[in-house]
Amino acid sequence: MRKRLLVVMIAAIVGMSAAAVDGLTQRGRGRGRGQAPPLDVREVADGLYVIVGSGGNVSARVTSEGVILIDDKFERNYDEIIERIQGVTSQPVKYVINTHNHGDHVGGNARFGAIAQVMAHENVRANMLRADQAGPPAIVYTETATVHLGDVEARAIHLGRGHTNGDSVVYFPDLRVVHAGDLFVTDGTPFIDYGNGGDATEWLDTLDRIAEIDADTVITGHGDVVDMATLREFRQKFETAQSRTRAAIRSGATKENLAERVQLDDLGWAFEGRLLRSLDGFYDEMAQQ
Repeated sequence: MRKRLLVVMIAAIVGMSAAAVDGLTQRGRGRGRGQAPPLDVREVADGLYVIVGSGGNVSARVTSEGVILIDDKFERNYDEIIERIQGVTSQPVKYVINTHNHGDHVGGNARFGAIAQVMAHENVRANMLRADQAGPPAIVYTETATVHLGDVEARAIHLGRGHTNGDSVVYFPDLRVVHAGDLFVTDGTPFIDYGNGGDATEWLDTLDRIAEIDADTVITGHGDVVDMATLREFRQKFETAQSRTRAAIRSGATKENLAERVQLDDLGWAFEGRLLRSLDGFYDEMAQQ
């Protein structure tokens, strides 16, 4: 009887765990496909818009000959992205530039690839092919690539490793605006994707190079549109988090108690969320320094 009761209890616990995971997954997907809030389009500068909601931020640069799109969220967002663009211009999408390979930034590639040229750093294509993701970019570059469309110039620039090994920023020199992708987020802590070549230490150097760009405004991968001073603050917080982590490891912190040993509250950060997902790799990287 006791053995039977134990089996029933275990089954109930497993069932509750599965339900909890499913609930978290649905919330992470925007409360389910049919319930996700609509995408919102906001004007950043003359002819430049950001589309927010359901994944990474998307930039749309309108020109006299077409639209240059930076990232394209999930595949399910394709129709709504097109609707939002049609709300501000009758021009078609001609180019899509991916900032990196994560699904909430490149999920629309397969469909956009049928109407536009999709381009990204060569490591983005390699990462997508390795993960069997749909719509790897057909055009790749190693350091920089420039799109000239109408009278607009958009420069895609790979400045080094950070969030992944294929991150690019996209710079609009006439507007002094840079789209930083997930190299810079304002809605939480950074995520170092070690499986796709991310590196926390090099990320600081990459942020320094972004700060040297002659721009006033930064479109983040997730979060608000901000100024360069806010990017520099993000960089300083990230350096502080790394310094405190190294100190904690030197004083005996383990992977199991690192989140308890490192104080991040004063930075407005926490190990929950993005940092927790990269905690093992982050610990190993900091322990080597």
